[in-house]
Amino acid sequence: AFLILVLSCPALTDAQSADYVIGSQDILMITSFDQESLSGKYPIDSDGTFTFPLVGRVKAGGLTLRQLETELRRLLQDGFFKNPQLSVGVDLYRSQKIHVVGEIRSPGTYPLTGDMSLIEAIARAGSTLSTASGDALIVRAKAGDISAVPQLPGTENVDVKTVDLKQLQSGALSQNVALRDGDTIFVPRAESIYVFGQVKNPGSYAIQRSTTVLQALSLAGGITERGATTRIKIVRIENGKTVEVRVKLIEIVRAGDTIIVPDRFF
Repeated sequence: AFLILVLSCPALTDAQSADYVIGSQDILMITSFDQESLSGKYPIDSDGTFTFPLVGRVKAGGLTLRQLETELRRLLQDGFFKNPQLSVGVDLYRSQKIHVVGEIRSPGTYPLTGDMSLIEAIARAGSTLSTASGDALIVRAKAGDISAVPQLPGTENVDVKTVDLKQLQSGALSQNVALRDGDTIFVPRAESIYVFGQVKNPGSYAIQRSTTVLQALSLAGGITERGATTRIKIVRIENGKTVEVRVKLIEIVRAGDTIIVPDRFF
């Protein structure tokens, strides 16, 4: 019998390239174009092996997709087919994982599937909390050093990319980073300011990078009828000293600022 299978990996992304290293719990998709009975999904067991028709148990863990194709070809040539060819891809990447931490509804470790992107990972983790900042940090080991990825950024062995979540939510595809095995997505807590005086709801409020005085007052419920909009001041720490700054409504506040709305004169 002469069996024609195509021996190429259908990978269009780095994660699904022929150089992808197979791990336990991955589910492979093996396709035969002329022998349908050989086509199907094959889960990799914890010992790195799986059962393939005609040849029995095959060691796949630690091999690349290309290496597994070569090994299956060799096994099928041994008394079964003259020129076997097949396509091996990954249906589910259970051996590759990402970590989502910080101000997120369901932080944890998630399997990396296909060409998963940042927005898909955040959605899978339940979206960001109201206390989240407007950024997400993608912490990635430098090439060849996946073990170096920490749960939080801050070592010399990793690269950190900052993504503007507001731009991402607005449809900026350039911010939708494709993820890799071992990536950690860290959503930091938003920094806070304090609003006191003649506002409806004095207290502490989380701010974004470009929050204005007017927006901060809105967070506090707005100015009361007794409040003076022309004499608003900010108490701010500069160079270790406390200073008072008169501000306009359109100015940007800083983390740690205390906005004070005074009484009107009449």
